[in-house]
Amino acid sequence: MTVSYRQPGLVLTDRHFTVPLDHDDPAGESIELYAREVVASERAGQNLPWLVYLQGGPGFGAQRFVGKQAWLGRALKEYRVLLLDQRGTGHSAPANRQTLPLRGGPAEQADYLTHFRADSIVRDCETIRTEITGGTPWTVLGQSFGGFCTVNYLSTAPEGLSTALITGGLPSLDAHADDVYRAAYPRVERKVAAHYARYPQDVERARQIADHLLTHEVVLPNGYRLTAEAFQSLGILLGGTDGSHRLHYLLEHAFVRTPLGTTLSDAFQEALQGHLSYAGHPLYALVHEAIYGQDARPTGWSAERVRAEFPQFDAAKALAGDGPLLFTGETIHPWMFDCDPALRPLRETAELLAARTDWQPLYDPARLAANEVPVAAAVYHDDMYVDTAHALRTARTIRGLRTWVTDEFEHDGVRASGDRVLDRLLALTRDEV
Repeated sequence: MTVSYRQPGLVLTDRHFTVPLDHDDPAGESIELYAREVVASERAGQNLPWLVYLQGGPGFGAQRFVGKQAWLGRALKEYRVLLLDQRGTGHSAPANRQTLPLRGGPAEQADYLTHFRADSIVRDCETIRTEITGGTPWTVLGQSFGGFCTVNYLSTAPEGLSTALITGGLPSLDAHADDVYRAAYPRVERKVAAHYARYPQDVERARQIADHLLTHEVVLPNGYRLTAEAFQSLGILLGGTDGSHRLHYLLEHAFVRTPLGTTLSDAFQEALQGHLSYAGHPLYALVHEAIYGQDARPTGWSAERVRAEFPQFDAAKALAGDGPLLFTGETIHPWMFDCDPALRPLRETAELLAARTDWQPLYDPARLAANEVPVAAAVYHDDMYVDTAHALRTARTIRGLRTWVTDEFEHDGVRASGDRVLDRLLALTRDEV
């Protein structure tokens, strides 16, 4: 059933679609997808071009806007927007510890999750595009992992695109996960250094918290085992526009005095739960390294293995000396499936995915070199999540792609900038700048 409703200045419509689980077997099992159509109230009856938004991740449903937030207001000036919950996220066949056992055991779950990468998401888009637009090409806006999906779109189905817009999401076309993380750890170290330069008082605070966790067993109210490594993973915040400030405010009231001595405060522990738990996006943890799998080499817990090449990230070694504790970034580790109650039942499934040797290529350099779709990409200088050198190398591969390299914004620039990033990308594709 299609349901429409209103927010100030907007008309929203819930859309539901049925697509094959495996697009190579269209007569086989199907799954349900959900998307939210959004149009400006004053243009609701008009025949407008479509823009489909591909959220970052993997594993996150499309952003739930209230009114014309972030880039949405700019898009609605000329488009009807489709906010797609990519398969496995939001209301689109959610994949989590509660639903995956319906598939069977870990082996069946891992096989199922091989269909939740960029290639399947793009084929979903092409399936529903014919239903929505009647076959007319549409514009795609891909943020972060959504940009990875957009490059796959340009590689496999460019005929479905009128324009491609990418923000913080130009992937390496051939890098193994090990290459991705070898480039990532030094970037994260720079972000941590910048944070401590801004908030020097956090150096000692972070050391005190890590020391407490190395000498005490701490279990958060939701059952999450808080270790020093888990605490370090809060560094993922540092890739966002306000992430350094959020981390600082999180650390400033970590401890409280009690009759039994000083311990981590309830408020601090409550806040940590929201940052560390994968209950709302477990697919992110399950397939994160798989998005880099493109050949017979297993990803093999790449972030964990590569971390050993950077001993400065070892909490115990840092505390044994007088250096600062380093936070980590966008990395997934085996211990997360022990610490997080939302992930514990999926540990064996994750192990099987990490060991797979049958990943297929996601990008076609030859087809990208012959691209005819107008495409523009925002590349954020020293982006913590996506390596700038990798992004620019890919940009040179895609024929006609125009880049906007900027240090004005972090990875979340399309959200933090209001309409500025989207407006600039549209102008680039139209040769207006």
